[in-house]
Amino acid sequence: MISNRRFRDWSARSAVLIGIASAGFAATGTAQAEPLWPGGPDIPGVPAIIQPPPPPPVYAPCTAAKVRLCLRISTKEMWLMEDGKTVYGPKPIEVGRPGYETHVGVFDVDFKREHFWSTMHNAPMEWAVFFDGDIATHIGPLDSMSHGCIRMNPDAAEATYHHLEPGDIVEVVE
Repeated sequence: MISNRRFRDWSARSAVLIGIASAGFAATGTAQAEPLWPGGPDIPGVPAIIQPPPPPPVYAPCTAAKVRLCLRISTKEMWLMEDGKTVYGPKPIEVGRPGYETHVGVFDVDFKREHFWSTMHNAPMEWAVFFDGDIATHIGPLDSMSHGCIRMNPDAAEATYHHLEPGDIVEVVE
């Protein structure tokens, strides 16, 4: 059994220690409790976990059935599609200059070559996907217009190359 005097002494020492510990927490900032489980009950003084809203879906302007690559000339953008939904993009592209305009329409992929050399322009066309005769998507500068091809940055050209197969649908809209 503890005497009243020893209890008072112990209580006083405990109060001092608790006060010191509380002062230490106050000096370093407020401690925040983790929620017991996500979506659990509200606990006063504990901030709620706020989940950011999901990003809005991206819509490509193409409407052709089974389109796998959508290209828009007016805004110089491309999207890769799967079952009518955008799976990649929009990404910037460059299009044909006056006199060499990129054709608007629905095309199918003729063939593709990872490393192609254009004998017409004496230039490399890496990750080339041909869809309109000698017109293809490939890596190229985005700061000057092409001779009708769709130029892309390296990541977009490689993604396009891997996404498309001969016979897949490419739609080019104004």
